[in-house]
Amino acid sequence: MNLDWSFYRWSQLEPFLLDGFLFSLQITAVAGACGLALGILLAAIRRSGGTLLSGAVSAYVTGMRAIPLLMVIMWFFLLVPYLLGRPLGPRVSAFITFTLFESAYFAEIIRAGIASVGSGQVDAARALGLTQRQAFVLIVLPQALRNMAPMLLTQVIVLFQDSSLVYVIGATDLLKGFETAGRTLGRPVEAFLGAAAAYFILCFTLSRVVAVLRRDGAATSLRT
Repeated sequence: MNLDWSFYRWSQLEPFLLDGFLFSLQITAVAGACGLALGILLAAIRRSGGTLLSGAVSAYVTGMRAIPLLMVIMWFFLLVPYLLGRPLGPRVSAFITFTLFESAYFAEIIRAGIASVGSGQVDAARALGLTQRQAFVLIVLPQALRNMAPMLLTQVIVLFQDSSLVYVIGATDLLKGFETAGRTLGRPVEAFLGAAAAYFILCFTLSRVVAVLRRDGAATSLRT
């Protein structure tokens, strides 16, 4: 089989790929930011321990991490509109689903980051007159985020890759754009090869950034 390299002309692919690529970036940015914020809240609640709310959060995090994302996407898209009595649309459904799903993973990463901060720093903050909440927000959380920055960025890369699953609910992302281009132009092989190359280049580049951050973090730890 001979590949048609002319398929990869940007002027030909732009109508199919641009909107899908922008949606992939949007869902990564929105679900990443909102999922991280919710994950911090969940990690703080779990850290409190011993309460009914803490147990509920623990069950939520464990349950979300045990269920395949594809099933969560389908359940939310099909069941929530049934409960609300009106459809949400594939895009809104995708944003909410990814935010809720990723928050469980971010919560575990943040919880590990909190555990990496020595308890002596909290004791020192309390001795200076800070409340427990102030010590957490001003002392513990910034260090936890810094310590876990490589893992947080790795999870964002996984989130970008997982965004391709929105095709099951009819949303158009980067992968769907390639698939549509291949079907319309009659070159499906070239389309999926192009999609694989695009995802590889983007994710490999981001993984190099993570590797640099991890190396810098290790060097900083050695100096201190």
